[in-house]
Amino acid sequence: MADLILSIEGTPAGTRAALIFALCSAFLHALFGALQKGRHDPWVTRGAIDGWLAVLSAPMALFLVPWPQGTEWILIFGALVIHFAYKVGMALAYSRGAYTVVYPVVRGTGPLFTVVGAYLIFGETFSPTQWLGVAVVLAGIFGLAAYNLHTITVARDTLAPALWFAVATGGLVALYTTWDAYGIRATPNPFTFLAWFFFITALDFPVIGYLRWRRDPVEPGPLLRRGLAGALIAYGSFGFVILATRLDKVGEAAILRESSTVFAAILGWALLGETVGPRRAALMCLIAAGAVIVEFGG
Repeated sequence: MADLILSIEGTPAGTRAALIFALCSAFLHALFGALQKGRHDPWVTRGAIDGWLAVLSAPMALFLVPWPQGTEWILIFGALVIHFAYKVGMALAYSRGAYTVVYPVVRGTGPLFTVVGAYLIFGETFSPTQWLGVAVVLAGIFGLAAYNLHTITVARDTLAPALWFAVATGGLVALYTTWDAYGIRATPNPFTFLAWFFFITALDFPVIGYLRWRRDPVEPGPLLRRGLAGALIAYGSFGFVILATRLDKVGEAAILRESSTVFAAILGWALLGETVGPRRAALMCLIAAGAVIVEFGG
């Protein structure tokens, strides 16, 4: 598989694969967010997810891929620190605000910072048409958040801190997207970075989740099943977008992944009972249209 990824890197086939990876990541990330926001305490749910990720990833990292060498360890442990901060931010935001308000703000803040970071670090540039697409995407995302903020009736007393946490977490999304893109590009075998990324970054939250669970225990069976589902989804959600940034522009992958806000609104309605009306549907179409402009406007 690593040879296949390396063989299409920098080719039209690689660009097409990056598009598919980014869109798959978008759907799976929205599903992942809905799963974390759902039935249980977000901290406990994330702990269960990461516990499964650590268990499932350990054999792959330890026995199936080459071990990291030299500075590759710095990249992997740097990812641990950044993703820990991101997970804390998401849990703080989700525990204080409605999913359909918090999620778009996080996803809307992240890509703008990512595009700037991709320019500074990788020398990537966007055409004027692509910048128009970025503006359309962000208008749709923040319009969706503003509409949800205006109409939401749940947890309004904690919504202000939830939004601040969401904005800060969006900055961390940009940081981890850029860092992970640099990491997978700097590692000769992309699956070395992926396997160790999933293993190392999953070692922190099981401890936090267990301590929260001891304070307010819930039935472990459903929690562990939800954690297993989340771990399997996380492989696609994070793995696909990291591979996309190896095969194509980091900024384009980041923008395409923000179509996750469309999927998030649908999942919020289908799984969490949060309403979707014509205005919200129109804003979701705006996000999708902006992503198309970014992809094909280069």
